[in-house]
Amino acid sequence: MSNALVPVADIEKMAVAIAKSKMFGMKTADEAFALMLIAQAEGMHPAIAARDYHVIQGRPTLKADAMLARFQNAGGKVQWDVYTDAEVTGTFSHPSGGSLKLTWTFAQAKSIGLTGKDNWKNYPRAMLRARCISEGIRTVYPGCVVGTYTAEELEEIPKPKDMGMVEEVAAVVEEVKTVPDGAFKLYVPNSDEPYAAFHTEQEWMAGYADMFDRITNSRKMDAAEKAAKLDSLKACNLDMLDYVTPLKETV
Repeated sequence: MSNALVPVADIEKMAVAIAKSKMFGMKTADEAFALMLIAQAEGMHPAIAARDYHVIQGRPTLKADAMLARFQNAGGKVQWDVYTDAEVTGTFSHPSGGSLKLTWTFAQAKSIGLTGKDNWKNYPRAMLRARCISEGIRTVYPGCVVGTYTAEELEEIPKPKDMGMVEEVAAVVEEVKTVPDGAFKLYVPNSDEPYAAFHTEQEWMAGYADMFDRITNSRKMDAAEKAAKLDSLKACNLDMLDYVTPLKETV
């Protein structure tokens, strides 16, 4: 865990380097930047995003090994009882969630249409293990992975039909929440009213990262329009970005 916030300018530089390296499956600096903000919001160094996350269908997904590591760091345990290409069985336990013995078989995966891709054909044992990890941890102690899928899970979810992603970010101002005094406020372009408010710096950064990700993964804006929208988002939140970025010492 990291308690020190990394300056946003430094995160942007790291994101460019990670995307250029092509080592971590992140296709653009924008994808890397959004994931690094999420990592920082979770109290980790932003570079951890490159190690722990994939981007699948435009969404951040946690690698199965990273999910298991979080579970174990939170006091969870797993014992692998069967580990073959035909079947993987593990017993998951946590002081707060009890114990569960969970089995995934290749026949089971095939029956629900999961085995058509090369990963299942070439690495069936690893894919069964990943399925056991995600289901076992969600069942026994979901708190350490709440709201997060593994890459294996999300790759198997059909891509959603285009229902008209929000292209004009200003339009979401209709969803403005009640803003308590002293909250960390998030703004969207072309609006004087805050889009949302958060109680902590970490929550605000997660909200900013989500908005950043929505623009970056828009299917109807070209690269130039996305860049302009991202610049506008940054400009209308510049005060908060400066605040959460420790660029200079405070007394």
